[in-house]
Amino acid sequence: MIEHPPAQEKQTPTTRQRLHHQRRWTMVGLFLADQALIFAGFVLAYILRYQVSWPPPFDRIIAEVAIENQVPFSAFLPIVFMLQLLLGVRFIMRGFYRSSRRMTLLDEAEAIAGSVITMIALVMVVVFLYRPFFYSRLIFAFAAITIIGLLLSWRLLLIGIRHWFWSRGLGRERVLVVGGTGLGQLVMHALTASPGVGYTLAGYLSEQPIIAANRARVFQHLGDLDDLEQVIEQQQIQQVIIALPFWNYDRLPELAARCQQLGVEYQIAPDIYQLSFDRVDIMHLSGVPLLQPKEIQLHGLNLALKRTFDLAAVLLSLPLTLPLAAMIALLIWIDSGRPIIFRQQRIGKHGRPFTCYKFRTMVPDAEQRRQELLAHNEADGPLFKIRDDPRVTRVGRWLRRTSLDELPQLWNVLRGEMSLIGPRPALPEEVARYEPWHHRRLEVQPGLACLPQALGRSEISFDEQVRLDIYYAENWSLSLDLRILMMVIPAILSGRGAW
Repeated sequence: MIEHPPAQEKQTPTTRQRLHHQRRWTMVGLFLADQALIFAGFVLAYILRYQVSWPPPFDRIIAEVAIENQVPFSAFLPIVFMLQLLLGVRFIMRGFYRSSRRMTLLDEAEAIAGSVITMIALVMVVVFLYRPFFYSRLIFAFAAITIIGLLLSWRLLLIGIRHWFWSRGLGRERVLVVGGTGLGQLVMHALTASPGVGYTLAGYLSEQPIIAANRARVFQHLGDLDDLEQVIEQQQIQQVIIALPFWNYDRLPELAARCQQLGVEYQIAPDIYQLSFDRVDIMHLSGVPLLQPKEIQLHGLNLALKRTFDLAAVLLSLPLTLPLAAMIALLIWIDSGRPIIFRQQRIGKHGRPFTCYKFRTMVPDAEQRRQELLAHNEADGPLFKIRDDPRVTRVGRWLRRTSLDELPQLWNVLRGEMSLIGPRPALPEEVARYEPWHHRRLEVQPGLACLPQALGRSEISFDEQVRLDIYYAENWSLSLDLRILMMVIPAILSGRGAW
């Protein structure tokens, strides 16, 4: 246990105080930037309305209307200031300037578009009640488009810059995990496997250090739960994730209160993980919260919608995928001969076996040589993977890095054995080693791409992959499928975690 030194008078601002001031000024800067962009968007709308020469057939109509209803920009200044005030208040209320990673770009785009359109409509009502025939209605339509475009472009630039810095280890928040059991280890594996989320794991607190198995990632043990305050000071912690097992939940209120007193942001990872599901619905019984396992969303109409999307996407992509498949087949034949296609038994929905097709990426006798390499396994759980597998061919290494070896699985999708998005199909010997809660991932159709593939591929622990698969099954929507597709493409192009 770490000894606690006597309290000393603080003469200089602490790290947390400096960070608090830095965040405050960052929020002020973002607010002022948004205000400037709103003003610039209205200026651009004014130019489009009154000064731009439009191409035929709009040039004559727009020109005549512009000349007839010419209004100086100074007449719009009260409207612009009113719009800036309304949108500024609206953005603050929506939490745009809080340092939160919960909002994705799609969430922000939806919130920005909705806020801008709502506030401009409100301004139009006020303006045309006051001066019904003085101002152009078209300028407000232009303003909605230009302001939304500028604000979204600005946020896309900010996100790109932020992720560029995070991926290089710059500007990340130092995180302390409280808890060293299975849940705490899952959180730590997730943090280290996802550098793009902007966190750096400083270490963890638990009563006993983690005993690491061979080839397991070792995390830094910084003390026990009573050392929370001192570790936060010494390690300059900016974020605490409390991941206690359920038998330590009596310490949760105390730890949360200490984080609040220290002014450190904290999050809680609930240990509902032991109940074999990853998400719950909350019900109330006379004020008492009850946790109910969340149902799998892929059934009935949702399942029919997903199947229609799969078939349409595969059939529409055939003009691209067929020539690509022919080229890959030729490369494999030139590099290592036949067979071109590798067939393997996999486990599908509800544990049903099926034949999965892939382009061959290994030497023909790879399965026979597997026993020789079991001692070199670098994956955890029931998986078997080697980063530099000697059985992989030259073309196979490129196919694996780009995931093009899975292109023949489009045939499995057409046959209804797989889907475009879903948990990756497991081998029978892997399923035989599943823990009971792992089987929940088998309740949906396996997929060509999945959420773990988008977030880190082989760099994510097996338990974390299963947790993400369960999250997908319990929260499925067509928009989630589209998001995963958009996330998988850059992950494949970068080759991150592919081995």
